[in-house]
Amino acid sequence: MKLTLDPGAAALLDALHTAGYAAYAVGGCVRDSLLGRTAHDWDLCTSALPQQVMELFGTEQCIPTGLQHGTVTIKYGGQLYETTTFRTEGSYTDGRHPDEVQFVPDVREDLARRDFTINAMAYNEAEGLVDPFGGQADLQNGLLRAVGEPQQRFTEDALRILRGVRFASELGFSIEDNTAAAMRRQLVRLSCVAAERVREELTRLLCGRWAQRTLLKYNDIIGAALPELVPMFGCTQDNPHHCYDVWGHTVRAVGQVPSDPCLRWAMLLHDSGKPACKTVDEQGIGHFRGHPKQSRALAATLLPRLRFSKQDTEHILLLVEQHDRPLGD
Repeated sequence: MKLTLDPGAAALLDALHTAGYAAYAVGGCVRDSLLGRTAHDWDLCTSALPQQVMELFGTEQCIPTGLQHGTVTIKYGGQLYETTTFRTEGSYTDGRHPDEVQFVPDVREDLARRDFTINAMAYNEAEGLVDPFGGQADLQNGLLRAVGEPQQRFTEDALRILRGVRFASELGFSIEDNTAAAMRRQLVRLSCVAAERVREELTRLLCGRWAQRTLLKYNDIIGAALPELVPMFGCTQDNPHHCYDVWGHTVRAVGQVPSDPCLRWAMLLHDSGKPACKTVDEQGIGHFRGHPKQSRALAATLLPRLRFSKQDTEHILLLVEQHDRPLGD
């Protein structure tokens, strides 16, 4: 199999090979190339140690972004290429980052530490595709499967749980049963993930092409990350104007607006205050009086918790509070 490498990545790989080192494009750029998608970031991995990479390309061309973890960012042709030494990882005491790494000579050992099989492939023009965990087959089958033992993958790094549902939304893939079960068993570990990373992954999920399906199928994972939204699950509306419960209506509303982050977040939160406002009259009809203000109040606590910018927070809060106003002529 032959992939078209980014010219800069190809030049850097050639320089590493000429110097006697093993080197590959790795991870998302390989996955996207196999899917026929445009790869925006080209990450490289190599047997060269960080100091050897810096000696080869020069200190002016290299940024020592993570030497303790083997990562050097190379500036080439106006672009940045993150280049990491083959490594294995020790324990993850904080549930997010390895306590230590050990550099290894074989790319297959490096691929074994990665999250999903579709991200655990490497490529260079001399050897072709290196795919020890069946990532290419999982791509063809539209399946997200953890590398190795799923429980270990999500115990190591809880961010991988959110990455999993984000990939499901962006790619339209299903999550393999054992992988999904392991994700759910480790939901409590989401507390280890920085708020900014939660926001980033959920924003990408919300803007994904298959966001509706993902939000419905993995609502328990969404609820673990955003517990403020859990009361929406199964909250019936008992109203002739609505055929879905509050969560079902919300998810479909998310999918009906352009994939702009602020618009999608506003749709996710616009009816979040309904469960707290629900009343049922003598005819059994549900009412949600005052829910726009209640939804705004809930959003006003959630958005700062996820470290949204002041500008985005104000934009989303305005849309949430005003969403029920009639349109003018």
